Order: sequence, then structure tokens, then C-alpha cells
Amino acid sequence: MHNFNRVCPMIQPTASFKDNLQLLPSIEGLEQIELLDGAGAVVATIENQPGKQGSLAVYQYLQNEFGALDAEAAAHGLMVFAEHTPDARQHPGAHPNIDRLLDIVGGAKPLQIRLVAA
Repeated sequence: MHNFNRVCPMIQPTASFKDNLQLLPSIEGLEQIELLDGAGAVVATIENQPGKQGSLAVYQYLQNEFGALDAEAAAHGLMVFAEHTPDARQHPGAHPNIDRLLDIVGGAKPLQIRLVAA
């Protein structure tokens, strides 16, 4: 049984997303993450599948470290996404999970993160 709510030490993000992923807790046993608005409605999900596992790891880490996806958590998440963040700024829609962090840093309402075990 995995304890997805355990607190891990905050990482110091490097300039490489691949390197940053090595610093994050495992997503083994995590089926998906649900993002909830202030009313508790699910507004997005990130599933544990190829192409989304990096985002899943980052969002799990942000939940463990910050407890919610607020401006502070989103700003830290953008640093963890490293070289993908400038690309997301230049190509809106290409990286929806980074776009969400940019929106929250820009003043969008915070979201809650629910971890769903497999």
C-alpha cells in the first residue's frame, strides 16, 4: 500500500525536466490525479499513461509538498517542468498541464489535487 500523502523534501529544480523527474517520488500505484475546483467538481484529470507520467509525477509532488495547487505551488511546478515551461509559453495549448500552472500563477483560482490509487 502506497502512502501518496507522505511529505517529501522540496527539491531544488534543475534546468532539465528529465533530471527533475529523477528527484520526484515514484508514481507507482497511482492511477490518476483529479483536479477539483473550489466547489469540489473535477475540472481535469491526469492519467497514469505514457506521455502523461511526467505531469502526473509533478502534480503528485506538488500535492505532497503544498497540499493544493495555488500560485506558490504552480510557480514551483513551472520550475520543475524546466525547459518545457518556455515552450508552453510560446505554444499555448501544446502543454495543457503546464498551461494550467501558468493560468494559476497568472491569477486563476487555485485547485485541489486528489490522488487516486490504482
